[in-house]
Order: sequence, then structure tokens, then C-alpha cells
Amino acid sequence: MNDILKKLENIGLVPVVKIDDASHACNLAQSLIDGGLPCVEITFRTAAAPEAISAIVKKFPKMLVGAGTVINIDYAKRAKEAGAKFIVSPGFSPDVVDWCIKNNMIIIPGVNNPSGVEEALAKGLEVLKFFPAEASGGVAMLAALSAPFPQIKFMPTGGISMKNLSDYLKCSNVHAVGGSWMVKSELIDSENWAEITKLSKEAVTALHGFEFAHIGINADNAENAMQAAKLFELFGFPIKDGNLSIFNDSCIEIMKSKGRGTKGHIGLKCWNIERSLAYLEQFGFKGVEETAKYKKDKLSVIYLDKEIAGFALHLVKA
Repeated sequence: MNDILKKLENIGLVPVVKIDDASHACNLAQSLIDGGLPCVEITFRTAAAPEAISAIVKKFPKMLVGAGTVINIDYAKRAKEAGAKFIVSPGFSPDVVDWCIKNNMIIIPGVNNPSGVEEALAKGLEVLKFFPAEASGGVAMLAALSAPFPQIKFMPTGGISMKNLSDYLKCSNVHAVGGSWMVKSELIDSENWAEITKLSKEAVTALHGFEFAHIGINADNAENAMQAAKLFELFGFPIKDGNLSIFNDSCIEIMKSKGRGTKGHIGLKCWNIERSLAYLEQFGFKGVEETAKYKKDKLSVIYLDKEIAGFALHLVKA
């Protein structure tokens, strides 16, 4: 997969922006970065779009900046000249798609039915915008499209908010999600950068779906592990004996030998481990590759390389 598309997947959430005053662009970008979203789609719904894209690209070269609502070749040319790294369109325009392919621009055209997907497949595309998401059947429609088109990933946009974000993220064919609830025009016009950062942080937390999975306790051997497990059983946590550890229900894991972590480990659930690793890397965490387990080529478990208060951490796919 193309590096830009892979980066979009790892970020997972694309703020979709309508900006009227290009002088607000850099403050907007900084507020998104501070909120944990190093990505933005500036829509060509206003004349300020090219200037806003150019300003962000120059000041924040590491930010992934795209152009949205690109409905003709002229807009596509202006987006490329401004420095956009990817182009998004609300519908499927063969002319725009062909121009982008010819000019080595990432294009994510909009579709909401099988015919549109087939057109995109004929052009060799692999990631499409699903728009308008909620009005087009939402997650039920995405599930229906996944059967005949398992090779296609979607970026649903339209009608998505904090209330239904997790529903879309659970879909196996969702590449990333587009949304504007954290970058509403009134927040930008009033220069309420703190609120945009706050809403972005909330969105990032929801994006990953971090939840407590279990606590891991290190025992010296299998006999001591079973003794501890039987005591936890007194509290109503049933025993499930495994090769390397014993679980009491799903929330307590007792290792049959000295496991990772000075004091033990804590398991944390998340929707997409690869995406969560990319997010955590900016805070100094890395995955320990020799601990990785995979299901269908996707990470299902991996330990992180840093402890917190003596506990190792590992991510578990929810």
C-alpha cells in the first residue's frame, strides 16, 4: 500500500475542514497537532482552500495535508500546486481520477454503491470515500460491501460523530474515518483553538478505544500460580488453565513463570493495534516485535518496550 495511504490508516481520523480565512490555517493546524491529530483535509468549499493548504504545508511539513471536495480537474491542479498530499472527492469523477493517477496524486473518490466501487476497481484504486456515510446506510452498508469487495477499504464521512465513531472503527473494511465535529466553522471563525484541541483529544481517545483488559501477576512456577488462582476463585473468578498462564475469568492472568514486567503486566484493549502503536510512538513507546502475535496478518497482541510503575504493558485487539 502507498505510504501516504498507510499513514492515513495509522492516524485513523481525518478532520474535514471548511475554512473561510486562510490566516486561520496555521493556528488550526497547531490545535489539531496538539490534540493528537497530525492530519487535515481542507475542503475546496471556499476560495481560501489553496492558500490554507499552502500555509500549513510550509509551516508543518510533517503534517499530512489533503484537499477535499475536489470536484474538477482545476481544483485538483490547484490542490497539487498548494502541496496537498492526497485528494478527496465527494463523488466519482472519472476525469478527476484519471488526472490524479496520471499526475501521481493519491485520489480517494466518493462512492456509496457497488457500481461506484466497480468503477474504482477498474482504475486500480484501493481506498475509497464512503459518502454520505450515515445517509447511505452507515455500517450496515459497509458490511454489505465487504463481502463482494474484500480488497477495498473505505473512509466513511458524513454524519459521523463521537456517538457513532466506534461503530465505524469496528468495521474491518474501514481504513480511516472523516469527520468535522472537532473543527466546526464557528470554532475556527471564533479562533477557539483550545476547544478544537480538547475535542481532538477526545476524538483520539475514542479512536483507539483503550480499555482495561486484565492484570498479569508473575508467579515463580505452575504450582504457585495454581495456588494463587484457587484463592482468586473464592471471589467468584473461575479458573481457566492454559499452557503458560492461568486466567481467573478474563481480568486476572497468573503467569506460570517469571513473565515480563518487574511487578507483572497490564493488558489494554484497543481497536487497531497497528494504529495505536503509531500513536504511542510519538510518546516514546515501541512494540516489542518478538512478543507479537498475529491473526489474518493483523496484530492481535504485542508488548510495549516501556514499563509503567513496574508493570509491562501489552496491547490486545478488542
